[in-house]
Amino acid sequence: MKSKSIGILAKPKFPEIKSTLQDVIGWLRARSIDVILDTTAAALLGEQGGYQNTQLASKADVLLVLGGDGTMLNAARLAGERGIPILGVNMGGLGFLTEVRLENLYPSLERVFSNDFVLDERLMLQTHIHRHGETVAQGVVLNDVVISKGTLAHMIELKIAIHGRFVTNLRGDGLIVSSPTGSTAYSLSAGGPIIDPAVQSLILTPICPHTLTHRPLIVPGNAVIDVTLTSKDHGAMATLDGQMGVAITQGDTVAIQTSEHRSRLIRFPESNYYDVLREKLKWGDG
Repeated sequence: MKSKSIGILAKPKFPEIKSTLQDVIGWLRARSIDVILDTTAAALLGEQGGYQNTQLASKADVLLVLGGDGTMLNAARLAGERGIPILGVNMGGLGFLTEVRLENLYPSLERVFSNDFVLDERLMLQTHIHRHGETVAQGVVLNDVVISKGTLAHMIELKIAIHGRFVTNLRGDGLIVSSPTGSTAYSLSAGGPIIDPAVQSLILTPICPHTLTHRPLIVPGNAVIDVTLTSKDHGAMATLDGQMGVAITQGDTVAIQTSEHRSRLIRFPESNYYDVLREKLKWGDG
């Protein structure tokens, strides 16, 4: 890949982030690669300027993410319609999306520049929140959209429709609508299935449903899902990828469907989704 520029997104909380940033920027600039920093990374290094996150993706040919899955979700959202490739470097913790361990950072970058990689295209969710016929919020996410109750202990009631056809009324703590990528995130902890990201589907996972017959539901990738808050609730939220929260009120509808855009994650041919699952979920070696 003849990359002219690499945008770097970094999570500042990791102790080794500053020295890693300094080293990788020096390494890239020595190879005549244009390095574009966000404001966080620039501030960490004491450099002037840096771009707002939204500008970063419009200027870079590749995004290099130094962080964890949360930083990767942010990068996926920023890459948006440009669909620029994202290389994730795991700076610690449980990472399903980050491809590279920190000790393999430089060999991995060498491989990217010599085109020894594959692009793993991941389905994303397009979300619109409607109130009285108006769209009050929207966004594109890689993992999930969560409709949940507020801090009070009582349940919320949701009406679920697919392709405009009524499916069920759900009472409980809420609902997770996730992509296959998001199946190993919040949905998994709420009892949802693990879906191979190559399967074009969406998953509806109830959170603590009042009726035990409500179970996770897998629907085709072209499904249009409408979730309407029918109870009078204070504090109910729609949360997009755990990063953007929108307060919703009775009668609001959260409409979710597959986005036309895809996240393009840089992977290496020898890496395998099931190897990642086995490692991260501590499955036995057979």
